[in-house]
Amino acid sequence: MISVLLAEDHETVREGLRHLVNAQNDMHVVGEADNGKSVVQQASALDPNVVVLDLSMPEMDGIAAARSLRASSPSAAVVALTRHRDDAYVQQLFSAGALAYVLKQSPSIELLKAIRSAATGTPYLDPALQSREPRREPAQVHGITARETSVLRMAAVGHSNKQIASALGISVKTVEVHKSNAMQKLRLASRTDIVKYAALQGWLDDL
Repeated sequence: MISVLLAEDHETVREGLRHLVNAQNDMHVVGEADNGKSVVQQASALDPNVVVLDLSMPEMDGIAAARSLRASSPSAAVVALTRHRDDAYVQQLFSAGALAYVLKQSPSIELLKAIRSAATGTPYLDPALQSREPRREPAQVHGITARETSVLRMAAVGHSNKQIASALGISVKTVEVHKSNAMQKLRLASRTDIVKYAALQGWLDDL
């Protein structure tokens, strides 16, 4: 069961989100917040699997809240829910720690997909934005090799070092070296960073 904390300052919208989430047999709402500071406090107290976060909230906006949640509740996956379609917001939210980005104007199924995806540690980008999402140019890859790319792609979708080694016919130690080298070149500090990078590269589009 996926525990969900809702952060939305409009009561009517928040009520609709609560009914939508609670109607699913694999998720339930454990708390609600109407401002940015409250969601950070409640996340620490309730330890939800997923925080559905509106960007435009009083006291602390969604981007600042996402940063605070990353620091205080790192196990909570953040799903940004907003009307903003600008690439800048997408980039800012992913950089701030969000794992998924969904438009309020999209069908409700997109939010449910995002919650389920984020709960497993997999990034999710609203399909309406995928064609707009900027990709890193090859020049920014800083010399990452084809083998390092293969290792990173498999790690992004959840394969263990042992599984990657078996699939590529190399040792676990070699996998660790390739992963470490790639992460250093790309300045990635964690698996969450790897999956976010993979999402920006379009590696997860066919999953």
